[in-house]
Amino acid sequence: MAGTGMNGGIEPNGDIQTPNGAGNTNAVKQIRGLSPSVNKFLHDVFDTVLEDVLKKSASAGSKVIDFLPPAELSKRIDLELRDDPEPHESLLDHCKKTIQHSVKTGHPMFLNQLYQGLDPYGLAGQLVSDSLNTNLHTYEAAPVFVLMEQEVVRKVCSLIGWSAGDGLMGAGGSLLNMYGINLARHRYFPDLKKTGMHSGPRLVLLTSEESHYSMTKGAGFLGIGTDNVIKVKCDERGQMLPKELDKAIEDAKSQGSVPFFVNATSGTTVTGGYDPLGAIADVCQKHRLWLHVDAAWGGAVLTSRRHRGLMSGVDRADSLLWNPHKMLSLPLQCSVFVTREQGLLKAAHASGATYLFQKDKISYDASYDVGDKSIQCGRKTDPMKLWLSWKAHGTRGFEQHVDYVFELAQYVYDKLSNRNDFKMVLPGPNCTNVCFWYIPPSLQGVPEGPEFTQKLDQVAPVIKDRMTKKGNMMVQYQPLEGVPNFFRLVLANCETTRQDLDFLVEEIERLGADL
Repeated sequence: MAGTGMNGGIEPNGDIQTPNGAGNTNAVKQIRGLSPSVNKFLHDVFDTVLEDVLKKSASAGSKVIDFLPPAELSKRIDLELRDDPEPHESLLDHCKKTIQHSVKTGHPMFLNQLYQGLDPYGLAGQLVSDSLNTNLHTYEAAPVFVLMEQEVVRKVCSLIGWSAGDGLMGAGGSLLNMYGINLARHRYFPDLKKTGMHSGPRLVLLTSEESHYSMTKGAGFLGIGTDNVIKVKCDERGQMLPKELDKAIEDAKSQGSVPFFVNATSGTTVTGGYDPLGAIADVCQKHRLWLHVDAAWGGAVLTSRRHRGLMSGVDRADSLLWNPHKMLSLPLQCSVFVTREQGLLKAAHASGATYLFQKDKISYDASYDVGDKSIQCGRKTDPMKLWLSWKAHGTRGFEQHVDYVFELAQYVYDKLSNRNDFKMVLPGPNCTNVCFWYIPPSLQGVPEGPEFTQKLDQVAPVIKDRMTKKGNMMVQYQPLEGVPNFFRLVLANCETTRQDLDFLVEEIERLGADL
């Protein structure tokens, strides 16, 4: 049998299922669980994943991507959905082609995004939790996962330096950053949950000019308005200037606005900057504002005794977001939100649906029904992937991972700094972000000026295009305001080696030699 029919009938491979549960009892028993053909199909898929994703991704000699443009890819993969089922052979072929033409983010030369690598214990946890296919809203539906989430939240709070707190796991950093905004609004203006923004003052939130775009998206989504997001100036390393923050708050107040929320970033997306949390906390305390820390990228340094000083003062924050699926290579998505304010998540988000959250449950304390802390009803059982990985590595294992990728960043920064055909964007690596220009032969020795800048701006896109089509590595590029396109190399995969980085430098030189 190739699959389980919705209402009985003939399966894709021609096996007959008893219609609507009627007929011979033995026949009904035979179709429960996995049929031999479905069992074989799943084994074939798992074997393909093991061989073509996990094993090949660990090899620097394999491709990161077998790239095809959209029109060609649409012809290569049969995307049409039809009325009739397809045989398992076709389904397995679809899986193999999907793998072939997808980006192997676990590859040691995938250095393109902040998520890299694939922790095997996290993958095992995700396989288990996805196989159980339940919902993290009530204890009766997900008893083990509720307790795992509580432990993950407790441990993250302890890393921050809080003796107690509250939190949850959710669908990515952007959404959980919005949780921070909403909690702050509810903390200071709880009536707005019922009455809406029209009955309140003009609220404004402040964040650095280098912060993640989810702050602007969140302000729009929550009805605060994108015009009410104040971008605070940064220094040359992309770190918020506390004096500028204080000035921006005073200016907003003088114009009749009501600042209520400050977002500080620990590991900005492009440059990797860590905002000075202690000094920002002083400003927030002075003005009685909520301090949220977006540590989606750089929060893993809390596990490292060597690097956690980058987040000095984090214990004074009111809330924090961290994405272990980034620097610690947990499977996507793995995002944790915590707050020192116990009970505020439920107060801000609860609707008290009686069909789920009955208060007179007999078999357990109804406080373990955690769904009303979330704005989602359906919520994946993400805690197990992080919990199992933490069990496997321990905090000291996470520390070794973080320290290693920081060492790699310093290695490649030093290497590029000592070459005439590369120029650094920032004075030293921030987090594990290394930002640089490649200076092709035609521009070497050319005086810097408008013409030089215009031509340099075109170099990174051409090299990136050639790199993608070749498929042996991936590195991102982008501009900043007033700065031409540059490469942003980020390091998070502990399978990446110094030899891989040596190859990257040489390959960029080869790809741009004729420019």
